Amino acid sequence: MEPRLLVTLTTDFGYKDPFVGIMKGVILTINPAVRIVDITHDISPQNISEAVFALEMSFRSFPHNTIHLAVVDPGVGSERRPLLVVTDNHYFIGPDNGIFSGVYAVSERLEVYHLTANHYFLPERSATFHGRDVFAPVAAWFSKGIDVLKFGDRISDYVTIPLPVVKPMENNIVEGEVVHIDRFGNLMTNIDIQKIKPISGNYMDNNLKVVIKGMEAPLRKYYAEGEDNKLYSLINSFGYLELFINRGSSSANFGISAGEKVQVLLQ
Repeated sequence: MEPRLLVTLTTDFGYKDPFVGIMKGVILTINPAVRIVDITHDISPQNISEAVFALEMSFRSFPHNTIHLAVVDPGVGSERRPLLVVTDNHYFIGPDNGIFSGVYAVSERLEVYHLTANHYFLPERSATFHGRDVFAPVAAWFSKGIDVLKFGDRISDYVTIPLPVVKPMENNIVEGEVVHIDRFGNLMTNIDIQKIKPISGNYMDNNLKVVIKGMEAPLRKYYAEGEDNKLYSLINSFGYLELFINRGSSSANFGISAGEKVQVLLQ
């Protein structure tokens, strides 16, 4: 098998503690040839849903055969299983707690393996740091091109968590919700442009109304088109409807959190 020499990391570990660096050290000790790319380590603590979104949004930007290692693991040390997931062009390693639900939803090929070959784990394993003791060494050994069947048994009862669904409603209305708030306070929704086009045609013809918490957020093409301290919306670089304040935080200014409903309707 060809080696798979690119590994990404997604965690809620942050950078105050040495956890991320330790995981990288384990990987490089086993396979010094591997390249490691950080997707993010600023997932909110124990927020699996946030990690689901980050992975689903980013993994397709990487080359085929990339290994994506994700550790947001409030159940570490419990009976939850460690997984290796094979999709069309990418691999995923992490806990069986629903963290790969977004990947499951968009993948045509999907094989999920329970990691049971513990000779690929570190010899001494703690109950609190499986990122170091289980997932990092498995990613490193797998990056050497070892066949997936050597790591464990295929399963079909893997954990998924419900994903927010965009709902077509009566009278040309589409309803979704805020699924992610970035560090600028911008509100990304799960409403993509393909959900908007059927009710609007050219969505920039000023025939659409975006509403959240009873407030209208007029559509703009880019951030600088918004006037200060007013709420606006646009289609972002990922093709999703996003609400923003130019040079401000729409989340903080208007008290909007993930899960808030958003409607798009014809005026």
